[in-house]
Amino acid sequence: MTLRKIAGLGALSSLFSPSLVMAQEKTLNSGDTAWMLTATALVLFMTIPGLALFYAGMVRSKNVLSVMMQCFAITALMSLLWFAYGYSLAFDTTGMEAGVTNFSSFVGGLGNMFLGNLTKESLTAAFPESVFITFQMTFAIITPALIVGAFAERMKFSAMLVFMTVWFTLVYAPIAHMVWGGDGALMWDWGVLDFAGGTVVHINAGIAGLVACIVLGKRKGYPSVAMAPHNLGYTLIGAAMLWVGWFGFNAGSAAAADQTAGMAMLVTQIATAAAALGWMFAEWITHGKPSALGIASGVVAGLIGITPAAGTVGPMGAMIIGLSAGVICFFCATSLKRKLGYDDSLDVFGVHGVGGIVGALLTGIFAAPALGGFGEVENIGLQLWIQFKGVAVTVIYTGIVTFVILKVIDAVMGLRVSDEDESVGLDLAQHNERGYIL
Repeated sequence: MTLRKIAGLGALSSLFSPSLVMAQEKTLNSGDTAWMLTATALVLFMTIPGLALFYAGMVRSKNVLSVMMQCFAITALMSLLWFAYGYSLAFDTTGMEAGVTNFSSFVGGLGNMFLGNLTKESLTAAFPESVFITFQMTFAIITPALIVGAFAERMKFSAMLVFMTVWFTLVYAPIAHMVWGGDGALMWDWGVLDFAGGTVVHINAGIAGLVACIVLGKRKGYPSVAMAPHNLGYTLIGAAMLWVGWFGFNAGSAAAADQTAGMAMLVTQIATAAAALGWMFAEWITHGKPSALGIASGVVAGLIGITPAAGTVGPMGAMIIGLSAGVICFFCATSLKRKLGYDDSLDVFGVHGVGGIVGALLTGIFAAPALGGFGEVENIGLQLWIQFKGVAVTVIYTGIVTFVILKVIDAVMGLRVSDEDESVGLDLAQHNERGYIL
């Protein structure tokens, strides 16, 4: 299998057929191993405590523990599901052949359930396969955790656990396989560029979040009742943790301590800075004052926008992607949400969904060497069409399947807490705890 380190999916993406790569390279590289161990810890750090704090600060004080509890529970649940069958569904290559579309192009098999084929000596490229499995596990953890922000303050904890289990199985694993599964996988064969998860993680979570908030309905009193963030200090600390952890997300997706990882780190910093300032100034001009919540949201928008492009764009392309993501996400998370009237509590769609789409499409442009990129993109129009197809398939598939999952769960056990529980707050109603001593 040809490595796509230059083509735009990163060495990591080429590792999504581990058995093929192991046949090519069986020499352990301690430097690569050390970096991937570090990157794995950084990505886990993004969810707990990063995302947990980021979300906790934005909800009302009576729900602060509920979103943190959801992030922690999802971390544990996804870890075991990934071990049991998720890794196999995402990366099993049985029945796959380049250019041939069949069932295996959409989802992997169950030949590696409970990691039955893993040994201590198994290698993926130049580091242990066990590290690769854990690294990818952290992606599978944060993606469903992101969705929590869309339905914050109103979903039953029991329903959330069931939803996340089914969604991970029917949505996350298939999308990851289609994009990163190697030769024979649907979007891989199309040539979709997604270096570190713009499609797999952010568009996926953003669309699922939009569907979830619409199906559950608006929070009690929204939008007439004030629902201001109760502790923006938590949110800023969480955003800072996400910023730092994201270097594991993007630079780690090079799957080596090499030039691609170094460039991914640089462009991630540039794009994030541009997005933070883009959101800040857009808000300043529109609303008269820049806010802490705004710049924190801009940081996340930039991190998302550069994620699919981190291995293929140069510094100038990164700045344009970041600035575009910051400004566009600002208007989508404010003006568009108000106009359409949906209650996406913490702007999962407006930031992750829209930021992921912006980044995915602009990757097709700025990955071209003619525009300072490092991808093998000779025909920008063609690559842009390929990126659009990848976005469209993800939006349609995720949207439909998420809607069906939620409707079935609602019919069986109900999704939403009672009006009384919502008024009391999920901390007390669902967990019998308080975040603060009154």
